[in-house]
This record gives sequence, structure tokens and C-alpha cells, in this order.
Amino acid sequence: MKILFFNYEFPPLGGGAGNASYYLLREYAKNPDLQVDFVTASVDEKYHLLKMGENITIHRLPIGKNAENIHYQTKKELISYTWNAYWFARKLAKQNAYDLSHSFFSVPCGVISMFLKWEFKIPYIISLRGSDVPGYSERFVGLYKWITPTILKIWKGASFVVANSQGLKDLALKSESKKEIGVVYNGIDVEEFFPDTTKRNQEHFTIICVSRVTPRKGVRFLIQAFKILSGRYDQARLLIVGDGNEKKSLEDLVQGLGIKDKVEFAGAIAHNNVLAFYQRANIFVLPSLNEGMSNVMLEALAVGLPVVATDTGGTKELLTNNVNGLIVKMKDSNDLAEKIEKLILNPTLEKTMSLESRKLAETLSWEKVAGEYEEIYVKTSNLGRMNK
Repeated sequence: MKILFFNYEFPPLGGGAGNASYYLLREYAKNPDLQVDFVTASVDEKYHLLKMGENITIHRLPIGKNAENIHYQTKKELISYTWNAYWFARKLAKQNAYDLSHSFFSVPCGVISMFLKWEFKIPYIISLRGSDVPGYSERFVGLYKWITPTILKIWKGASFVVANSQGLKDLALKSESKKEIGVVYNGIDVEEFFPDTTKRNQEHFTIICVSRVTPRKGVRFLIQAFKILSGRYDQARLLIVGDGNEKKSLEDLVQGLGIKDKVEFAGAIAHNNVLAFYQRANIFVLPSLNEGMSNVMLEALAVGLPVVATDTGGTKELLTNNVNGLIVKMKDSNDLAEKIEKLILNPTLEKTMSLESRKLAETLSWEKVAGEYEEIYVKTSNLGRMNK
């Protein structure tokens, strides 16, 4: 089966969706029945051709990427990717008889899949990742008014639309209640991410947040909560891993609150090096205003960290309140401080939740996720043959 796969994010570009693509491709590389051309964005001004196993070809296309902010995609870069990827994919489609295309994100990638269906009769599936669903991101409130009709048209033309969490599916159905939308969760590699409490500084209680440092992730509220806690508990430390357009503002906030000596901004860390940072921590906090299915939360679970997070997107599918973590109110620093304090004061609760987190992670795998997508590929391919 020949597949065209689109995602403008791919490590080191982007965040969770890029990592999810990487792990899926790694699983696909084990299946000789799949031949995949993956079209993504380059980190520089050059085209790069990469291989993963014998059957996965990765095409990195130059889009004028700003190397200083590889985790944030500007509208100009997204438009450039759409244009370049479409014309590049047309050439591939003329050379290969693809059974289907698969796009992460309704826009911009779904636009490419839709155009290819119109011209080459290639059926496609759409994976909803978060910001491509109307109503998901405050950043795109104005833009949604303009692009929602296009998004709904893309969904209508897709053989399958798949969300990465029940919460994201529910949000999508508010825009299009007639479209059947499935759910395929993200996975986690529990051999790559695992607990090791010997890596901790036993004199500290370390709170970690691994995230893009953007307003949507709510890191500001965590810093404000930490200000409250740092005055009560001298051993408390805050470790923020990630980069983004709010980082300078948050560094200024930390300076202004007088907690610079207890807060570490680690910046962007290569994915293969991030485990060591998780292992330094006692708990993981994600005060996000909106999520799909958080890859970093899955990583934290695999490392055996209790999770403190807002109830958004796929959180309720990964976090059971008072079992493997604590649910907090959105945009509420006081509630955040109160919930974290419970874990600071109760090491037994921290340990119990840690075990529950790891146990949950062990039930999830990228092999399972890949298998679910491969079943969808077969159905899509069969539908495509029937409609030709």
C-alpha cells in the first residue's frame, strides 16, 4: 500500500504532532507492506531527503523557516508549506499510484489532500490535532471565522476524520455534527521513557512543565502559583522545559516576582535528551487552556510522575482525579498552588500516584496506534477502489 503522509511538523520542528508523526513512521518502517512518502518542512533553506528503514521516505521542503523559533509556525510559513508541499506532492502523485493520503491537521495539510483527491482521485484521511478544530485556540478566534467553511469542506471530502482524544472529537462535532469522527489516541514508548528516582535532587521538590512556552499553555499561571509555594516551601523548585514566543515575558515575570533563583528555564531540549529532565522531577504540571492528546503528559506518565493539569482535551482520558494526579481549575493560580501543595505535603500520595501513572502508560503503545491507523488505511483504500 502506497501512502502520501503530510505534516508540516516533524522533529525538531513543532511539538506533539511532530513527535507523533515520528513514532508512527517508526512503526510503519516495521511493516514492509507499507510504502510511505512523508512530506514535511525543512529546518533550513534546503531540501533534505531522509530514509527511515527501507519503506519510509521523508521529504523536508524549505519554507523560509525562522531558525530562531522552530516550535512556532507563522502564517507565512504555513502558507509556504502548503504551496510547496502541494506542488511537490503533485509530482509524486504523477510518478506513484498512491492508495491514499493522510494529513495531520485539517489545515494546512488537509487542503493538500483535498486538492489531490480532486485532481488524482486519491482518497484521504484527516487526523485532528487541536488548533485545526474551530474553537480550540484563542489565538485563532478571528481566523476560525474565515477558515471554518474550508475546514468543514475538507472533513466532508475525507474518507475518515480521526481525533486524538474524545475531548477534541466532541469539540469538532460542535462545528459539524453530521460527520462521523473516530478517535485514535497518541501512544507512548515506555522503554524510552521510564522512572529513575535516583536522578532527583533529594533536597528539592521539583515541579516540571514540558511545553511550548506560549500563552495557550498557561505557564504564566504556574509561575504565579509557584510564587505562592516558594514562600512556604524552601525546597520547591520549578523547571520549565520548552521554548516559544512567551518565554521572554515569563522570564521577566519570574524576575519581577523575585523567584529567579528557584526557577529554571531549560529552553528547547532535543527529544532524545528530555528524559533526564523528567527524571529530575517529583511531579508534572500542565496548566494548559486547551489540549488535544498531550504527548508530554504521556511522557510524564511513563516516567511515573503524578500529573497536575487542567481538564481540557484528552486530559480526562489520561488523568483520573485523586488516582494518578489532580485536576485544577483553568487560569486559577491559587487552585494550582493548593493542588501542588497536597503533593508536597504528602510523599505517600506522590508515590501512589506515581505508580498509577506508570501503570496507565504501560497500557498505551505506538504499536497499537499504528495498528489502528493501518486498519483505517485498508478501509480507505478499499473505499477508494470502489469509488473509482
